[in-house]
Amino acid sequence: MNAGRLLIALQMVVALCIASPLRAATPDADAAAIRQVLNRQQAAWNRGDVDGFMHGYKDAPDTTFVGSSVRKGYRAILESYRKHYAGKAQMGKLTFSDLDVRLLPGRDGEVRYAVVTGRFHLDRAAHGEVAQDDGVFSLLWEKTADGWKVILDHTS
Repeated sequence: MNAGRLLIALQMVVALCIASPLRAATPDADAAAIRQVLNRQQAAWNRGDVDGFMHGYKDAPDTTFVGSSVRKGYRAILESYRKHYAGKAQMGKLTFSDLDVRLLPGRDGEVRYAVVTGRFHLDRAAHGEVAQDDGVFSLLWEKTADGWKVILDHTS
């Protein structure tokens, strides 16, 4: 093998060694990014900031919330939260628990979607139209140019 080919082969090995750890870290980074969005949502909720809470959802007409009814569209979901949780007293303090983040790689191995399941608890004095303080949820997430966003929320 001549020196030129040896140099090219060595460069390829170095490039593979550098790229492999980056790929291995991606699932952890994606899961951490999703958990970070959930933490920001929880903090926004606990401040009484419905708009801030909704930043975790994809602003799209096909974003869907399934609860006692099905709501389609970011705006419809936002308005529903505003109506059913009118003020900080009705929102109370939100706590997420038992979170399980499962990344969903495509055929090419790239992760563009994830499913998160967990529990929620609201500690609050006022209830308004929504009396439920505890429940479970499953969220379908999409990795977008703006980060990880909820595209389907099933909460019961």
